[in-house]
Amino acid sequence: MNLVTGFRVAEFRQDGGSLTIVAEDGAAVTDVAHVFALTGFRPDTEMLREVRTDLDPAFDAVAGIASEIDPNIHSCGSVSATGARELAQPEHGFFIVGVKSYGRAPTFLAMTGYEQVRSVTAHIAGDHEAAARNELVLPDTGVCGGSGDFDDNAGSCCAAPAPALVQIGLRPVTVS
Repeated sequence: MNLVTGFRVAEFRQDGGSLTIVAEDGAAVTDVAHVFALTGFRPDTEMLREVRTDLDPAFDAVAGIASEIDPNIHSCGSVSATGARELAQPEHGFFIVGVKSYGRAPTFLAMTGYEQVRSVTAHIAGDHEAAARNELVLPDTGVCGGSGDFDDNAGSCCAAPAPALVQIGLRPVTVS
């Protein structure tokens, strides 16, 4: 079994029991057994019913970041990093991070999620200075080029580099 990624489909061809998928550039994948089309999603917030949350009704995103991630205004390259302050929920000590924080908005980047987790972890550890600091700067690239580095343009804001270790300045915290 082979996994094919970075492939913009132009057409499907079926010849008897065999399926061929042809890309925009004419490349083809033959004898296809399974196709997984990732076309978007609606987050499942059922598990959050027992805690107090503040979610934007249009995007099912954390209300504190909804205006920043609106895909009608922002692309993934023009969304600022968000942290503990914006992601905090009415339920004390509860934060929604990562792709779940963006709800249905398609502008999420893994790098943004890493920064969210760094900020929330620093907040929980009591390092509020580190939690408030933005350590991620994304290029203001306009609308994402779609699938990343294989586009004709020089990549896109959606092509994230490999994650790096982040040092969080931790201070002793007294728990009572």
